Amino acid sequence: MIGRWYRDLAMGAGLTLNGGRAGWTRTLLTALGVGLGVMVLLLASAAPTVRAAALERADARSPVYLEEGARIGDDTVLAAPEIVEYRNTLFSGMLLGSLGDPREAVHPPGIDRLPAAGELYVSPALRDLLDSPEGALLAERFDGAPVTGVIGTEGLRGPYELYFYLGTDTLAQDPASYAVSGFGGDRPGSGLSAMTVLLIVVIIVVLLLPVAAFVLTAMRFGAESRDQRLAALRLVGADRGMTRRIAAGESLVGALLGLALGTGFFLVVRTFADDVRLPASGVLPADISPAPLLAALVVVLVPASAVLVTLLALRGVEVSPLGVFRENTDHGRRLWWRVVVLAVGCAVLFVPGRGTNSEGTEWTVAVGVLLTLTGVTLLLPWVVEAVVGRLRGGPLSWQMATRRLQLNSGLAARTVSGVTIAVAGAIALQMLFSAMNAQVPPGEDQGPAATRMIASATVETGAEGAEFARGVDGARGVASSVPFLLAHLDAPPGTDGPQERLTVVIADCADLERLVTFSSCTDGDAFVTDGGEVAVRPGDRLDLHNARAGGPAAEPRPWTVPRVREARITEALSGPNYQGLYLTPSALPVEELENIQATVLVTLDGKVPDAVEHVRNHIGVDEPGTDSRVLGSEIGGSVLTVIGDALRAGAVLTMLVIGASMVISTVEQLRERRRQLSVLIAFGTRRSTLAASVLWQTAIPMVLGLVIAVVGGFGLGLLLLRLADLPVTDWLAFVPLVGAGIGVIALVTLASLPYLWRMTRPEGLRTE
Repeated sequence: MIGRWYRDLAMGAGLTLNGGRAGWTRTLLTALGVGLGVMVLLLASAAPTVRAAALERADARSPVYLEEGARIGDDTVLAAPEIVEYRNTLFSGMLLGSLGDPREAVHPPGIDRLPAAGELYVSPALRDLLDSPEGALLAERFDGAPVTGVIGTEGLRGPYELYFYLGTDTLAQDPASYAVSGFGGDRPGSGLSAMTVLLIVVIIVVLLLPVAAFVLTAMRFGAESRDQRLAALRLVGADRGMTRRIAAGESLVGALLGLALGTGFFLVVRTFADDVRLPASGVLPADISPAPLLAALVVVLVPASAVLVTLLALRGVEVSPLGVFRENTDHGRRLWWRVVVLAVGCAVLFVPGRGTNSEGTEWTVAVGVLLTLTGVTLLLPWVVEAVVGRLRGGPLSWQMATRRLQLNSGLAARTVSGVTIAVAGAIALQMLFSAMNAQVPPGEDQGPAATRMIASATVETGAEGAEFARGVDGARGVASSVPFLLAHLDAPPGTDGPQERLTVVIADCADLERLVTFSSCTDGDAFVTDGGEVAVRPGDRLDLHNARAGGPAAEPRPWTVPRVREARITEALSGPNYQGLYLTPSALPVEELENIQATVLVTLDGKVPDAVEHVRNHIGVDEPGTDSRVLGSEIGGSVLTVIGDALRAGAVLTMLVIGASMVISTVEQLRERRRQLSVLIAFGTRRSTLAASVLWQTAIPMVLGLVIAVVGGFGLGLLLLRLADLPVTDWLAFVPLVGAGIGVIALVTLASLPYLWRMTRPEGLRTE
């Protein structure tokens, strides 16, 4: 049995390889279509290794903190992570300082030594930004420190990551700094939320399923010519089983050649990875290596699918010595089993219930989305056959197109099936992504003239706090400022509440009046806001020495809470971080406090460009304990931003594969019909009429596919939103996708016209 299969498959391969120019053309078209799909599948299979390599380099530069009580050696350094925001771009770096001999100090990967005070090492992307006119203002943030060196790739997540190391001698006063004995520690895991995992799973299925559909479609190129050859083989004595195995051998050659071409395309595309601005930090070419198991699945499944698709396609075909007859052509396509597949997919997504987006449902969601999109696509051949069978009349080009579709609507449906899957999945994905993105609190729309921000620094005395406030007030673009001191004290003993720390704000009456609302104020007064989560009453004893959380034990410095009056925090400083005690200077001995934060509420002049950046530049990067943030601006959803960028990049790649595959499919159809087209031209049919018929043949199934995709995509999107318990926020998600589908129609038609003109030459009438 095995020997018979091997012999027949080899005969089919031999017929393909020795089939002359026509055979090679057919095989190359099949291989090209399969190769494009294989390239995308290999790129997708490399995603786990890309992420693992980036995380490995991030772990390699992660500090290994010195254990408490351990001896400080000559190689020990101080390190403090630093986050920089510049014009809505968020990136990070690290401040480094030596505790011993700088020549023996440990240093992170990517640089050859520990930077001395004032020395700056930057990533290539950050260097380019600092050297550009757009980064001139950012360069001031580093106090004019010259770029000492460039961080190597072994110290970066990707080629476009913005990262820096800045040497400084002020870390001893920075409460956020830690002693470090080396680099290469394990970073704390930042697990993704269940909704984010849900979104990623849907993206993977939506982007890869159209590619798989196109691979399967490409394997059936040249089916009509193949059927004629099989009839000839039956005439010379081959039985039915033998003809099926020979046909499988023919398709196997195209699949194997496509696998080789796809691997070559993958290797070529990989070399340009660092030249393309991919999402987040970008990707290094060396990281794009397919996961062995996933790559093995691609290598095995593509040829196996070629054989399986061919055998399934021949189940409804009767190949006899007198010709080829298709069974059940009078009964039409059956609808019931297509609806069953769609119903099962919807049921899989519906059964878990509303809001069931917890961990562990990834496989359920993947199977549900896969079955639903497959069911939507399976409806397309039935709809195309039902619609085109009722089309009558119209211009000559229309009649030629509809008649061609009536004779073989399955080929047209298979050609646009990938578009249907892609558009339906993209609509559902866009609905889910928009709803999740809407959950991120948007920044308060205050208008440019009302932008407010908070600037703070750790100080030891009130005089230092006043000096910091004067410097911030003098920064360019500051319209007004409200200075105050901020401290966090341990809650009174026996306090029952969700928080263990009490926020204390200290300022004079004039400044307090702009922070809280009260009836009157004199120096020595104390107020408590009604939104505070830590209950505090007059007479409570607070320890001023324990103001620094985790600080060393010391002699208590008790302070008794005076008589307080209720106040309401103003909108200028709204938020839970500032609910607590509001005191005038005489109400609390400021010099007794530890870890005081000099804080300034800044109102910016909207007429000054980059006023926020000027304030940030005044604070600098290497100043100990400094921080700044814009009020009403949430730096959330950064993961969603990266996922959105990846989604758009994947969608573009998928649409390119869709367009290229449709061009190949159209060219294959024209090549199969070149003799008929030449006959039509010989009898006086205009080429413009033939071109219009090609357009209609592409447009009719495409429009039907887009209609099904819109309906199915909205249905799938509603199921996913129900699963995530999110409302619909984007009812027009289909508009750009339908526009992209129409654009594909136009591009495919234009790309196939040159080949159409060539096929309709008189030479096309030649026969043997």
